[in-house]
Parts: sequence; structure tokens; C-alpha cells
Amino acid sequence: MNEVFKTRVLEQLKQLHMTQRELAETLNVNETTISRYIAGEREPKYEVMANIATALHTTVAYLMGENEEEYPFSKVKCILARNAGQLTPSEKRELINVILEG
Repeated sequence: MNEVFKTRVLEQLKQLHMTQRELAETLNVNETTISRYIAGEREPKYEVMANIATALHTTVAYLMGENEEEYPFSKVKCILARNAGQLTPSEKRELINVILEG
């Protein structure tokens, strides 16, 4: 992960008075995993990244240092990543069709 990610995650943790252990518990992952994400030793899947952003009350774009105005797609991707598990196969097909038509 990039230096911006590390800095912003640590800033959000501090602002929320949250420890890495508490973040790990919220995400149901090992504390070492969070530590490795922050250190840049591992890169989280997009769904995990979306969950980290949600737990830290921010967005993936912010954590990655992207300008959300320039990258509106990242906001949509984040919403989809957070909710994909709740969609039925039929809803997923319908969503794909809408995206392909647009």
C-alpha cells in the first residue's frame, strides 16, 4: 500500500480513538493483518478496503489519496464491494446489464 494509505488510516484511527486491534475486531480479521496492510506488506482486496473505510467513517478514495470528484467510479465500486454479498444472482445479472447498457 502507498504511504498516503498508511498515513490516512493512522490519522483516522487516532481521530476515532480506535486501536488497530479494535479495527481488526470490527473487521473480523487478525490484528497482524491490519498491521501488515498499514505497513504495506499486504494489500487488502477491494471488499476489505471498503470495510476498512466504512469502519473508519471515510471512503476508499480518501484512504488511497484519490480525489473523489475526479474518480466517481471508485465511489460506485466501493458501494458495490460493500453490498455484493447481499445481492441475489438475479440482481447481480440485472446490475451488470444496466452497467453494460450505460
